[in-house]
Formats: sequence, C-alpha cells, structure tokens
Amino acid sequence: MCWSATADLVAGAGITCVGVACVTRVHRVGDLPLAALPVLLGVHQLVEARVWQVGGGTGWATVAWAVIALPLLAVWVPLAVLGAVPRDAAARLTIPVVSGLATAAVLAYAVATRPVRAEIRGHTVGYVIGLPYAGVLIAGYLLATVGALLLSGDRWLMALGALAGVGALVCWALWRLEFVSTWCAFAAACSVVVFGWVAGRRPRTRSSVRPTPDRV
Repeated sequence: MCWSATADLVAGAGITCVGVACVTRVHRVGDLPLAALPVLLGVHQLVEARVWQVGGGTGWATVAWAVIALPLLAVWVPLAVLGAVPRDAAARLTIPVVSGLATAAVLAYAVATRPVRAEIRGHTVGYVIGLPYAGVLIAGYLLATVGALLLSGDRWLMALGALAGVGALVCWALWRLEFVSTWCAFAAACSVVVFGWVAGRRPRTRSSVRPTPDRV
C-alpha cells in the first residue's frame, strides 16, 4: 500500500476526505456505493498504518486489511458499477459480477480459515495468507474489478479501470522487488477520478424532460 506508517496515515486521511466529498455530491442512490469507494480505500490505508505501527504480525489490523483488500473489494466494485450504469448496460457486467461473487466467496473462506500474517520488508508490507489456486483467484479478482470498470461504458469509469489495471501491474512489480509500496499513490489518483465521475453526474429533474407538444 504505502512505504511507511506516516505515508499511509497521510494518504488515508486525504483519500477518505475525497470520498466524503464524493458521497455528499451524489444525486442517485445507485451511485452511492461507487462514490463511497474512496472512503473504503482511505480506511484501508489507515488500517495498514496500524499494521506498520505494530510491526506486522497477525493482529486485528492485519485481518481487517485482508478482508477489505480481498473479498470485500472483489464484490464491492462490480456491484457498485452495476448499480451506477444504465439498465441497458447491465447485461455486459454479468460476467464481472459473477466472477466477483465467486472470487469473494473463496477469498472470504480463505481469510476466515487460514492465518493471515503481515511482514515488514523494508519499505513494503508483505501479507501471507496461503491462498489456494492463487493464479485463478487473481484472474477472477481482476476480471471482477478492473473488468467491470472497463465494461461500464462510462468514460470516467473506463479511465478508472485502466488506471487501476496499470497501478496493479506497477505496484505488483515493485512489491515483488521489495523496493517500495506505491499503491497509495494510485489509490489517490483513482479517488480523484471517482470525484470527477461524481461531479459529472447530473440529477434527472423535471425541467430536463421536455414535454411533447400536443398535436391537433
């Protein structure tokens, strides 16, 4: 996520504030879960700050981090996108939604039944869970999250999907090298994109629907 407890605290607080701003600008109930995504990402950063402070281990913060990162986001993102898109676009989200539900179920079972441990590795935190069929789960996770955004048909959400995909690739490469965690920067950028999406949404008002003139 971030390279230190301080970085996680600063990033988490900032991203959460962006999320609150997004939520307060929502005009449609269906947009609320997606608008609240930065709040979830910000809380996630704050949780990891606690993981840094206690030196990793297997405490509540580690488990909370895993719950948010794995099963919760896997199902939150595709369902949030489904609630935000027009009805005629919902059909193409069937596969990401099903993938998210299935992936989240397996991940939730793994987190509930296996020990979750965090290890401080220089400027990164490694989380050890021992997931079964890790490659399949990663593919399902990306299909559910990045795939749902890319298939939304909304230019802001498609941009968010592209950014999340690139961010996942870059952060994974840097994490594998145990160089530095950079996801907090991408999470901040994603939150700004969500804010742009919310700001661009317009409520449907009576004045926006012009009455059809009566024909004689």
